Amino acid sequence: MGILLSFLQRFFRRTPLHPQWLLNDTKQVAAWVKSHATGTVLDIGCANRWIERHLVSGTRYIGLDYWETGKNLYEARPDIFADAACLPMAAQSCDTVILLEVLEHIKTPQEALQETSRVLRPGGHLLLSMPFLYPIHDAPHDYQRLTKHGLERDLANAGLEIVSIEQKQSSLESAAVLACLALGGATVQSLRQRKASVVFIPVLLILIALVNILGWTAARIFPNWAALTTGYRLLARKAATP
Repeated sequence: MGILLSFLQRFFRRTPLHPQWLLNDTKQVAAWVKSHATGTVLDIGCANRWIERHLVSGTRYIGLDYWETGKNLYEARPDIFADAACLPMAAQSCDTVILLEVLEHIKTPQEALQETSRVLRPGGHLLLSMPFLYPIHDAPHDYQRLTKHGLERDLANAGLEIVSIEQKQSSLESAAVLACLALGGATVQSLRQRKASVVFIPVLLILIALVNILGWTAARIFPNWAALTTGYRLLARKAATP
């Protein structure tokens, strides 16, 4: 059953039939990282190092991941296995730190942000993304969600100033994503538990496609409501020394 589910996920990934179709923003994230990452780049939670190939020439890439989650869940291929809350890096040794969809999986996020600040050179940048409205994933290694204001507070406490922060998806797209994830979750559970409800799976797939398309369309007609989003993407800077 696991093989079947993996096949279906890959097959539908780039189509509106997939519950996370509206979250497929890899190209946008890659372009964002490429435009800001410079010098020595530390990628915390690097997984398969996918971001490395999108960096500009002249950067020095260092991939870091946590053994327990990186090796077992993501087949990580880092240069270093370590805890983000205790980085084996010299102070002020990095120009850029990348934390993409990682902070929610760290037991001690404030310590990780303090370590990020420590290893950044003055004027260096942190590129961070984090979910806000999104299901528990990689359990039990999923510990927190933060609002925009919570991120501002924790980064300020670590000596980092937010330069820019944006929603990853608009409010209407986010609502569509949540509805599609609920429908997708029901589909997966019906298959795994071999419930009689599997006969309705084609209906659920049609509903997922319709909700995805409606959410995408509505987001381009109606104004965004900033209070609701699937997550945030932010650029922060360590203050330069006077």
